Amino acid sequence: MSIFLRPAPLAEHAHVRLIAPSSPFDRARFEAGASLLAKRYRLGRGRSVLAQHGFLAGDDAERTNDLNEALAARDVGAIVPARGGYGATRLLPSLEVAEIARANKWLVGFSDVTALHALWARAGLCSVHGPMVCSLPDAAPSVQAAWFQLLEGAAPAPLTGLTRVRAGRARGRLFGGNLTVLAALVGTPYMPPLDDVVLVLEDVGERPYRLDRVLTTLQQSGFFHGVRAVVLGQFTDCTPGPDGVTAESVLKERLGSLAVPVLANAPFGHVADNTPLLLGAEAHVDADAGRVDFF
Repeated sequence: MSIFLRPAPLAEHAHVRLIAPSSPFDRARFEAGASLLAKRYRLGRGRSVLAQHGFLAGDDAERTNDLNEALAARDVGAIVPARGGYGATRLLPSLEVAEIARANKWLVGFSDVTALHALWARAGLCSVHGPMVCSLPDAAPSVQAAWFQLLEGAAPAPLTGLTRVRAGRARGRLFGGNLTVLAALVGTPYMPPLDDVVLVLEDVGERPYRLDRVLTTLQQSGFFHGVRAVVLGQFTDCTPGPDGVTAESVLKERLGSLAVPVLANAPFGHVADNTPLLLGAEAHVDADAGRVDFF
């Protein structure tokens, strides 16, 4: 199992750069999140963070420049997007894995930011799957505390009380994120190898039949080959259609057939208790005990 580097812990008054690599956002929510972060860190903002270009938070060049400038700035310790939505995959051809590795900075986010986590994984760096600027103020106090603690060097807390879908034990390197975004990376040069990976998955607003379609395609493409275990987070607003088939039943059927341990109902995804996860950490899965430990 490959070893991932963990960026330097953030100290008090560390420089945290706020960017908008995906969709536009609500200004009031962004300012609320920025105010929360400013109580602890020194904030900088990408020059185009408030831009809008249709359904994107600025055109591709503006969003790419903000991210590359954050990577190049020596005093920036962490890069935190405003929100997800859509658009990060459009930036991937203009980003250099070698530059990400050299910069050795934290990336924090989830949902569409999964596309950027993939590049951090290709660079051999840990990153944090967790709330972003606009969602952090609405997170549970325990989630906010865990967010700060993880970036400041604390060991990741275990996930407990999970639901067993398929029994077994396994260990591997934690990686994953939004199911739909990961599926969009298949066949591109940006998806990192999934050998010896404990795969975390979540999604939002997808009908169960669409989840079935994505999972079926991933299975047929060999996507899960090398994956050691799967941990499912929350599949929010994935409501049944007229047929009554639930997201839970689709996930159980499609993933329960894999020859690896599978756990469900982990507290991460598009929910208030979006527990931050250290992607790249060594994870030990015990599906019989319903827990995941990190090292």
